[in-house]
Amino acid sequence: MKHTLYPPEQPSLDDEELLVRLNRGYSEEERALIASALELAIQASQHELPGRPRGIDVALIVHQLNVDATTVQVALLSDPHIRDSIDPSVIDHRFGAKTAELVQKVNWLNTFDEYRKSETKEPNQAELLRSMLLAVVNDVRAVMVKLAYRLQRLRLMRTSPDEQIRRDIAVETLDLFTPLANRLGVGQLKWEMEDLSFRYLDPEEYRRLAKSLASNRVGREAFVQHFISELQQRLESAGIEARVFGRPKHIFSIHKKIERKDIPLEELYDLHAVRVIVKDVPACYTVLGVVHSIWLHIPKELDDYIANPKPNGYQSLHTVVIGPEGKPVEIQIRTEEMHSFAEFGVAAHWRYKEGSRQDQALDQNVNALRRILEARDDEQGILDSFRSELFEDQIFVLTPKGQVIRLRKGATPVDFAYGIHTEVGHRCRGAKVNGKMVALTHLLKSGERVEILTAKHGGPSLGWLDPHLGYVKTTHARNKIRAWFRQQDHDRHIRAGKMLLDDARHKLSLKEIDTESLAKHFHLPRSEDLFLAIGRLDITSNQLDNALKPSEKAVRPPSTPRKTTRGVDRRINDNEIMIQGVRNLVTHIARCCQPQPGDPIVGFVTVARGIAIHRQDCKNVLGIPASRQNRLLDVTWGTEGYGAVVDLSIKAIDRKGIIKEITHLLAADGLEILKIQNRPEVENQRIVISVRVAGKSSAMINRTLGELAELPDVLEIRKEESAAHSASQKKMSK
Repeated sequence: MKHTLYPPEQPSLDDEELLVRLNRGYSEEERALIASALELAIQASQHELPGRPRGIDVALIVHQLNVDATTVQVALLSDPHIRDSIDPSVIDHRFGAKTAELVQKVNWLNTFDEYRKSETKEPNQAELLRSMLLAVVNDVRAVMVKLAYRLQRLRLMRTSPDEQIRRDIAVETLDLFTPLANRLGVGQLKWEMEDLSFRYLDPEEYRRLAKSLASNRVGREAFVQHFISELQQRLESAGIEARVFGRPKHIFSIHKKIERKDIPLEELYDLHAVRVIVKDVPACYTVLGVVHSIWLHIPKELDDYIANPKPNGYQSLHTVVIGPEGKPVEIQIRTEEMHSFAEFGVAAHWRYKEGSRQDQALDQNVNALRRILEARDDEQGILDSFRSELFEDQIFVLTPKGQVIRLRKGATPVDFAYGIHTEVGHRCRGAKVNGKMVALTHLLKSGERVEILTAKHGGPSLGWLDPHLGYVKTTHARNKIRAWFRQQDHDRHIRAGKMLLDDARHKLSLKEIDTESLAKHFHLPRSEDLFLAIGRLDITSNQLDNALKPSEKAVRPPSTPRKTTRGVDRRINDNEIMIQGVRNLVTHIARCCQPQPGDPIVGFVTVARGIAIHRQDCKNVLGIPASRQNRLLDVTWGTEGYGAVVDLSIKAIDRKGIIKEITHLLAADGLEILKIQNRPEVENQRIVISVRVAGKSSAMINRTLGELAELPDVLEIRKEESAAHSASQKKMSK
């Protein structure tokens, strides 16, 4: 029986030739398993499935990529007829649990149908969809087989009469699969998928470029070969050992460069391109000197990515020279190590070409995937590490419209609802996962489709905040729920404040109250803030009465100095007072009212003794004339008012906005930030944030630490009691 092997110019293979080809490079035990899988694939190929890729063709593609024997088996066993006709338990029994699991993952990828062109045009949606595919599959071999299936699908579509299907598949390929192929370092798959997709999407431009390139291909190849021979001879004469070879250019890549630089094909410098590989860095610069001594170079096209690597770690020397016949030639010079890194190292270069945002965590995980392409000795160890690390703290789920939402692992439908929109979260009353009703505490998994059932009115349940009930996992959802309840308290306090102020007006027989002036009296910006302060009892009834009847302030008895529980006056350290958020200013405790820690206080700027600290209801403060009230300052008690002060060391991935998110969470939970510093670790893209925080209790701080740990990209949190606070506490206990 004959089987087709793409490209078409290669001869078809019979069963025996197929087995010899697919078994090449594997052990005897592995060859036996491949032979068994090939037998099933051959039987399956007898059942025609027009236009659908077959396992044998895909196995031949992945075999060319130096994959392991298991990947070849999986490619064969993922044939669509085998998927539809053989129970997974049979695969498990004959080939083992790991192979069966991989086959199931490839089958899931091959039947995945959640791509929506409209959704992927939204910011980062294509990136999130790619992330979701990797998160669900979490094995590079399954992704490799899927890419080979997609390439074979594109090859078969050359003869498809349905132009719209060709276009849809091509768009999906460029959005999802060619970036994954590039990340995994499999340029062979990426380039062919790009060229075929471009051919289906813009056939006229494809034919024009192909014709232009073909018209002088023979001459161009002869020119490059002659240039390589001459350069090789010059390098040998200079005593430099090097590999020199031509660098192929692909039609889609040429099209994108023409589009990006807005120049005609003839003006591209790298139509004639060669690459020089040497043993070390000094040899790179020696080669550059030799090249520039032979041919005139174009200064603006000289790039030293060795001294100044690209952000993704890429290193090489790039130069363009005017070669024979006045034709420009692009030359890339690098070491073997640089060449290997460029092919299999950090995979961020594709984002530059595609204009997508970088996801550092995804790039780091994909690096682990790419190592498997080369590593045979410790292959299983790398795979196990990959499974444990890839997206270990994230999941990717779908909305009914196909939009991908990224959440923390362990997230629930409530977290998902708040990830969609705050109002959807507030009105969430139920959820369906993959069309089935689930509890709101259901733990979501990557790849699931989630639908939220909402009420027309209402808000969240207070029970959602109880960590023991398991309704919410993400800090984002928890903060939104807390904000909703705070808003309810806010409105309630304002209503209470209006009622208390009205009661005071009746008690004092006042016709009306100028709330704006009264707000300014208490150093508040608006009437609403005044109502809020009265409703929260921040302004006491005595303070309110005194403010409303200023003529009686003078007859108010002087405040009696308070005593500590031991019956003696306690001295107040200046460092315990903050003036409008600032410490260590010159202050003294006013003798007239002698405020104690915990009292509502206000500062008054004196002429010669710094800032006097008074109780807010001090008769002298209340009697200050309007002309001197601009000398009043907002002051608060410092760390003395807190039960705990701790130093935190927070290690996180160094990304934009991480410090803002951490400080916002600390402030939202009512912690005071006393000091903050950060130290980037450039070599591993981490940042260490040292912060001293104060809170009312250790329990309060510990709750916040739990929320900090849930922030995306926070890797580690260590804490210790502040030495300054410990000394202060000891001093106070004497």
